Order: sequence, then structure tokens, then C-alpha cells
Amino acid sequence: MLATRLWTMRKLPSLLARTLTSGTTGSPELPDMNEGHLPLHVNNVRSRLREIVGASTNWRDHVQAMQERKALYTLLAKQQEDLPPRRMKDSYLEVILPLGSQPEIREKYLNVHNSVRFGRILEDLDSLGVLICYTHTKQEMQPKSPLSIVTALVDKINLCKRIIYPDCDIKFTGNVSWVGKTSMEVKMHMLQLHDGDYSPVLDATFVMVARDPENKGPAFVNPLVPESPEEEKIFNQGELSFRSRKLPPNSVWMEDTKLKGLQICHPQERNIFNRIFGGFLMRKAFELGWAIACSYGGSRPFIVSVDDIMFQRPVEVGSLLLLSGQVCYTEKNYIQVRVHTEVYDADTRDHHTTNIFHFTFISENEVPRVVPKTYGESMLYLDGKRHFAAVMKEI
Repeated sequence: MLATRLWTMRKLPSLLARTLTSGTTGSPELPDMNEGHLPLHVNNVRSRLREIVGASTNWRDHVQAMQERKALYTLLAKQQEDLPPRRMKDSYLEVILPLGSQPEIREKYLNVHNSVRFGRILEDLDSLGVLICYTHTKQEMQPKSPLSIVTALVDKINLCKRIIYPDCDIKFTGNVSWVGKTSMEVKMHMLQLHDGDYSPVLDATFVMVARDPENKGPAFVNPLVPESPEEEKIFNQGELSFRSRKLPPNSVWMEDTKLKGLQICHPQERNIFNRIFGGFLMRKAFELGWAIACSYGGSRPFIVSVDDIMFQRPVEVGSLLLLSGQVCYTEKNYIQVRVHTEVYDADTRDHHTTNIFHFTFISENEVPRVVPKTYGESMLYLDGKRHFAAVMKEI
């Protein structure tokens, strides 16, 4: 499924180049999509977003703005069927980044290698993707949107050029390409001006989710209706992509491996300096890690290694010790477990990390593969893999 989708995305640059050189500036699959649209200046994208959301450029006004957004709950749809369907061309936007004609903007995008800072491009793609989604969900007679649209996933970014020139204008184009109940896929293209023509630089696919006015829960978005066989194909590719995000056989989502514990730090556990004994913290963390490995592997685990324990701060008598752990990497019958401990101060209601423990266990049987789902979990997975590889070198 994904192979078909990636083949199509690799073909987009050549299709786009043919479209642009023939005098059309719209999306390659939908040559008339830009009908009636005027390009936005890149500086206007975020100002437009602030207008839609009702956010202020002044940080001190942030609290008041959030209070005002609470009144927008009444504008949320009770079900998706209450919202009018949209076409792909309804969300189509073009944005110009005038690097060639405005030196003051060029300075912000220049790196030490006399090329364009790719991180800046990522920022612009993210802002454009959110604005495209707000354009898709815009309701008539509503100056402010009740939705909080945030980036959930950067699905893919394919570059067809190694160098982005700092003195040539850039154009971004994009539109909503697939819609679920509360999520939207956005396809965007970046082109750069050379010898009077725009040539493709990259294609990007982002996934955005809609939340309520305070970003506390999901919210429905307008359905998307394809109008042509080309649009139907794009929409189906998005559908395949979402279906492909299923758990592989003999695997477990990382989020489903979590266990938590709570300990009241009594005077009985103090050391000679009247702080909680470090050995007590290690014992509690190990027991939680062992329980996680036992539950995950379905058999008695045996400890192989304890790695890289750093005591970041002392734990006072009377503290509430919060422990949370999860499987972060697996290989054959090995289970890498990470346990995080923090203290909670009931007076100030502050949480402070005290330790992070890394335990390597071996199970009697081969264990399922753990699979991360979010960016944060992916970072934990890579860290767990690094710790496991270090342990294996020493065994």
C-alpha cells in the first residue's frame, strides 16, 4: 500500500514541472485548483492563523484570549454530518516566499553554507498545513474558528533537489487530500523559480487533527468529497495510509506496556542524612521494571543489566514518589525497560524527576515486538535500542 503511495509521490515532481511549464500554477493532479486564488505572502500565513484563532502577538494577552475561546464551544458540530462537505480545491492555497526580491526576508532563511535553512522550510510547511485545514473547515459568518488544529504527524517529505537557493523565489502550494472524522491529511508542494519557471523541490504530506477550542478533546471536521478520478485516487491513497497504521502481527503498542506505582516516603526509609535511601528508590524501580517485563513476556524474566542510573535530586522524607515504566525496546527474548521516577510536592503541586532507570531483562521465550506510535515514543525506542546495544557489547 505504502509503496504505491510513495511511487505516486515520486512522480509528482515531473507531473508538476509539466503543469507549470505549460502555464498552469495549480496542483499537478488538479490543474484548475488555483482558480480564483491569489498567492499569500509567507509573512501573512501566521497573521492569518492568529486572526482565525483569535490569538494575540502579545504573550500577556494569552490568558484572556484563551478565556474568549471558551465561548466558541457552542459553535462545535455535534456530529460530522452536520457540517457541509468540501472539495479539494476549496482548501487550496499558494504562498510566496520572495527570497529573490526581498533581501530582509532572505537574511532570515540563510545558513552558513549560503543555502536555505531547511528548518525554516519545515516551519513554513507546518504553518501552511494548519492554515489549509482551517480553510477547509471555515464556516460562513464565523470570524473565529472553534477548532484548535494541531500537527499530529509528518507522514513523508520527499526532496528532489539537494540545494535550495537563497536568492530565488519559492512557492508553496497545498490542499486537504483526505479527511477522517477529526483528522485531515494535507499534501503540499514546494517549488523554486529558475529562469522564469518554477521547478519542484519537495513534496510533503502532513496529518493534522482538530480539537475543541481549548485543545482538550477531539472535534469533528467537514467531510471531503472528491470530484474527479484524479481526486478519488488521491483520497484513496490517504485512506490506505491511515489503514496501514495498524499494529503488525506479534507486536504490542508501546503505550500498552505502561505500569505505574506510588510510594509514600516514610521516615523508615531514610538514610543517615535524613533523606530517602537511594537503595530504596532502586529497589522500587527494579520491582516495577520486573513486573513490566514479566507482564510483557508472559514468563519469569531475569535481569541482565542495570544501566546508567543517575540520581538527579534527593528525595525528602514525606514525599510522594511516583514511578512509571514501560517497555521501550525488544529483540528476540530480550526486554528493555525504562522506569522514570519523580517526586510530587503536595504543597507546591510541583513534579520533579529524581531518576531514570534502564533495565535489560531476558525472558524464557521470544517476546512480541514493541512498536512506538508517537514521536515521543520513537525517541524512547531509539534510546532503548542504544542502551540495549551497549549492554550486548559487554556480554
